[in-house]
Amino acid sequence: MSTNSSSRRAQAGTTEPAWVRYSLIGIALVFMFLFLVLPLAAVFTEALRKGFEAYFEALKEPDAWSAIRLTLITAAIAVPLNLVFGVAAAWAIAKYEFKGKAFLTTLVDLPFSVSPVVAGLIYVLMFGAQGWFGPWLQAHDIKIVFAVPGIVLATVFVTFPFIARELIPLMQAQGNDEEQAAIVLGATGWQTFWYVTLPNIKWGLIYGVILCNARAMGEFGAVSVVSGHIRGQTNTMPLHVEILYNEYQSVAAFAVASLLALLALVTLVIKSVIEWRHEQDMKATADTAPERPSPPTHPQSPH
Repeated sequence: MSTNSSSRRAQAGTTEPAWVRYSLIGIALVFMFLFLVLPLAAVFTEALRKGFEAYFEALKEPDAWSAIRLTLITAAIAVPLNLVFGVAAAWAIAKYEFKGKAFLTTLVDLPFSVSPVVAGLIYVLMFGAQGWFGPWLQAHDIKIVFAVPGIVLATVFVTFPFIARELIPLMQAQGNDEEQAAIVLGATGWQTFWYVTLPNIKWGLIYGVILCNARAMGEFGAVSVVSGHIRGQTNTMPLHVEILYNEYQSVAAFAVASLLALLALVTLVIKSVIEWRHEQDMKATADTAPERPSPPTHPQSPH
């Protein structure tokens, strides 16, 4: 009797009136429509304002193709680098205890606290013509700032935390028991990582890669500082959109922007599929796990 009454009191304390729930849901839906759905619809509406012919003509321009190609190249270089660095950092932070661990964690979070514009300025001060290494780079005819290497470096910097920060809490929650058991059974470090750690972190790793790729393709601030805005050479898709819009070529600007929006939608679809697969995997693991036998009960002695 007391259990039922306490459960009813707990349910009453956590259940809001109907008007409160509907009001909160309505506010959330209105907010999503105004700040997510409506701007996305405006991008495609403006891109197709003069028809599909003008839309595809804007995408066929050599400068647009150069921007698309440079964006894909930058992401293709930055994401694998961050994959390696992120897994290594997460492995060190989550699996080992060492001096400077808190400092390493702070360095991983540094790109989140530094403005992307400041991040790009750092590379200009280091590798620019008047920077620390500028004279040496000029003497050896090496171009970093206002060239593809600078764009890649800036993109790697701003996207570094995504994979590491996705894996660190996951690895910490999993602990070291399985890795220690594998080492005791004679597995090498690489075998332990490949057959034990990697299967356990695969969903978090894929999720982090998707977020990292999305940020790499859409980065503007840091890339804008180090690119030099050279049309057909150092303009990525976000920078090309800005140039076209400033030149009052709104249809062309929104046409290229629609490609970025499509990439974002594809990223959301892949993210949803991965989350669904992860949930199915967790359910399958829970269903196949052997049930623990209940401890035997002994009748109490009357004495």
